[in-house]
Amino acid sequence: MSEDNSGSGYVTSGEFQRDTAYIPDRITADGSGGWPVEAGRYRLVVARACPWANRAVIVRRLLGLEDAISMGLCGPTHDERSWTFDLDPGGRDPVLGHERLQQAFLARFPDYDRGITVPAMVDVPTKQVVTNDFLQMTLDLSTEWTGFHRDGAPDLYPEKLRDEMDEVMQRVYTEVNNGVYRCGFAGSQRAYDEAYERLWTALDWLEERLAGQRYLMGESITEADVRLFTTLARFDPVYHGHFKANRQKLTELPALWGYARDLFQTPGFGDTIDFPQIKEHYYVVHADINPTQVIPVGPDTANWLTPHGREELGGRPFGDGTPPGPPPEDERVPADHGPGGLGHR
Repeated sequence: MSEDNSGSGYVTSGEFQRDTAYIPDRITADGSGGWPVEAGRYRLVVARACPWANRAVIVRRLLGLEDAISMGLCGPTHDERSWTFDLDPGGRDPVLGHERLQQAFLARFPDYDRGITVPAMVDVPTKQVVTNDFLQMTLDLSTEWTGFHRDGAPDLYPEKLRDEMDEVMQRVYTEVNNGVYRCGFAGSQRAYDEAYERLWTALDWLEERLAGQRYLMGESITEADVRLFTTLARFDPVYHGHFKANRQKLTELPALWGYARDLFQTPGFGDTIDFPQIKEHYYVVHADINPTQVIPVGPDTANWLTPHGREELGGRPFGDGTPPGPPPEDERVPADHGPGGLGHR
């Protein structure tokens, strides 16, 4: 199978297994692991198409870390080697000078032979990758980079909720975030049937949980919501058809659809979503699933901006904090790539 590279994987006995051997280094406030928190030192390399990278983009926005951590954008498609900086003039990242993200990995590990994945934190002075551990990376943005959070930044990983949050996020990750991939890359009918059942059991659990509360952990947005949102945003455009996760569309699940729109219309969420890039990535890169590489025109995404009614559940989206301001000019999704946007890149 062709690797998605937003988290590489392989198929064994017909079942998709995600390769989770990421570079475990962390950037910490005390610098104990050799990578100290330092404004301007690191570059977050992402692709708007990738759900795992999308999380880091959202968390960076919500916390106001744009000035402390620069961001490099790869294009929506890649070959078997790695993501590329084909959106930049001359096809090179303007800060790192790399044409491929692979160069940052090889600069540090000349024999690196695992997936070249986004998001990745790169050390600007040495142009070497620091970590691609997306699960830990966003938690560290919340807990280690506090000295650079904006005024009014929300607490996305509240200490009092962490035990329950960790359980919820683990279930969301294994059953939903990764569950859609298990459906899409299943190599046998049995593996697909089992993956499908697991995915919809979890989505039914979430539908019930969100029927009576505005966010996954209650009244305010946390990292748990960020992690679920990036899968929901891709569900109808990609996972429902391309990955055969087709019992229902997201738009047919009242609580989850209302919740997804609520988040989409919240600053920091919907303004990071590029629907044409998302579709181009999955339908072009996964040539074993979609050999023609034809990108579907639909679905119409204008419905993401319709009223959701979730305010009736109460709550304060940012807790004691405030919404982030608009994204920097050079990080804005093109207007025609958002809800109701026309055409492909």
